[in-house]
Amino acid sequence: MGAEGRQHVLLVGLQLADETSYARYRAGMMPILLSHGGAFGHDFVVARVLKGDERINRVFTLVFPDRAARERFFADPQYRAVRAELFEPAVAATFILGELEGTTA
Repeated sequence: MGAEGRQHVLLVGLQLADETSYARYRAGMMPILLSHGGAFGHDFVVARVLKGDERINRVFTLVFPDRAARERFFADPQYRAVRAELFEPAVAATFILGELEGTTA
């Protein structure tokens, strides 16, 4: 992914309010994510938070070829429509836990 194995990774925590709607959001946004070279890296359902914001119940990474691809994805009008319809009612809170530029192994 990306030139010379480089990638941009976004670490996200969510507080899901409606898992069914969130699953519909993921299904609807996946083709758009893939069209921008993005993918989910890791994806976790959180049972217990030991430190930090206890409202987080989902953590995942989004991986893009570079930061520009990430920005294009989040600005995509199709993505924005899916987000407004399905993500916003399903998610009570979003936390950007980190970003990094790295290389693939």
